Amino acid sequence: MKKEIIIIGGGIIGLSCAYFLHKSGHQVTVIDQSKMDGGASYINAGYLAPSHMIPLSAPGVMKQGIKWMLDSKSPLYIKPRFNADLIKWSWAFNKSCTSKHVQRAIPVMREIAVMGRDLYDQIKQEEGFDFQLEKKGLFMLCQTEQTLHHELELVETAQKEGLVARSISVAEVQKMMPDAPLDIVGATYFECDHHTTPGEFMNELKTYLVNAGVVIRQEEKVLDLGVEKGNITFVKTDKEQLKADEYVLAAGSWTSMLSRKLNLNLLLQAGKGYRVETTTPTGITYPSILAEAKIAITPMNGFTRFAGTMEIAGINHRINAQRVDAIAEGVERYFPDVTVTKAEKEAAASGLRPVSPDGMPYIGKSKKCENLTIATGHAMMGWSLGPSTGKLVQELIDGVTPSMDMALFHPDRRF
Repeated sequence: MKKEIIIIGGGIIGLSCAYFLHKSGHQVTVIDQSKMDGGASYINAGYLAPSHMIPLSAPGVMKQGIKWMLDSKSPLYIKPRFNADLIKWSWAFNKSCTSKHVQRAIPVMREIAVMGRDLYDQIKQEEGFDFQLEKKGLFMLCQTEQTLHHELELVETAQKEGLVARSISVAEVQKMMPDAPLDIVGATYFECDHHTTPGEFMNELKTYLVNAGVVIRQEEKVLDLGVEKGNITFVKTDKEQLKADEYVLAAGSWTSMLSRKLNLNLLLQAGKGYRVETTTPTGITYPSILAEAKIAITPMNGFTRFAGTMEIAGINHRINAQRVDAIAEGVERYFPDVTVTKAEKEAAASGLRPVSPDGMPYIGKSKKCENLTIATGHAMMGWSLGPSTGKLVQELIDGVTPSMDMALFHPDRRF
C-alpha cells in the first residue's frame, strides 16, 4: 500500500532509505537542515568494507582511549568534559567492550556490510549511474610486528566468515604500487572490499530522486515532532508543518536530540572525522589503511583522500589543526615520498559520525512510536551500510520479512 513517508536526514542513510522506499512505490519527502553538500557522507574514505566487521567497542579500546585522552593527536580522542550524555554513553561503551559482544557482532556486521557493498553495484547497474566503484580491495599497512600479528588474526577471522583476505608481502604490495615507496614491515590484503568517490554517488542519487518525484527539502530544520497515542502526527520545521503516514529518523549525530522529543533514550555521540586531499600524484593506487595511525587513504577520481581520526567532542564542525597535522604526519611516515602541503591541510574538512555505545547501528522501530523507523548510529560504517540500511528500512515499513536478522540493531536494546 502506497504511503506518505517523511525522512528526517539527507545523508547517505536518509537518501538510501528514500531510494528504496520510492522504488517500493511510496511518496517520499526528505528534510535536511543543511545544503546537503558536506558532512560525513561527503568527506568519508569511500570504503565499501566488509573487512570492518569488528565493532568499535572491542576489548581494550576503552583502556586505550583513556590513555589517548591527553593526546589531541591520537586516533581516538574523547575530549574530557562533564556531560551527562557522554557519561552515560561512556559507561555503556565500556560495558560493551567484551569478547562476547565482538563475537556476536562479527557475523551480523559482515552480513550487512556485504549486503551494502553489493547494493551499490546493483544500484549502479540498474540506474545507469557513473560514480566510481572500484573492486581493488584494501591494504592494511603495518609498521610494527605487533600490529602485523594483530592484523593477521583479523585475516583469519575474515576468512572464517567467508571473506577473501590474505597476508601479503611488502614486495608484492610495492609491486602493485611501484610509484609509492613504502616504509612498512608487512601488510594484509582484503580483496573483498571495494571503494568509491562519495560525492559522485551522493550527487547522482540526489538527481535521480528529484527526477523520480521524491521531494527534497534542504536547509530546513526540524524543530518539533507531534505525538499522539504512540504515533507521530506531524513534523514542525522552521518553515511549515508537515504530515505523513510513516516517519524515518536518519538525522545522524542530531538524531538523539530529536528522539528526546519522543521520549526515546538513544545513546549517541558525534564522532568527528577529518579529511585532507591532494591532487598531486601520489602513486597510491590501492585503498590503504595505515594500521598504527588509523588513517585511511583512498585513490578517488582526480585526487587522493586521506581520512581518519575519531574525535568525540560534541556536535561541532571546528577544525582541530593538531588532528589534521596528525593525518599528514601519518601519511608521510608510511609514504616517505608523499608530502601534504600547508594549503592542503588548511583546506581540511570534517564530518560527524553518529556513534552508538556498542558500535552497532540503530535500525528498527521502537515500541514507543509505532509509525517511526530509526536509522542511525553507524559510526565509521555509515558509507558502507547506507544502501543495506535503506533496504532494511523499506522492508520494515512494508511489513515484509527483512533480508537479515536485525535483533542486534534494535533501537530499544539495553546496554
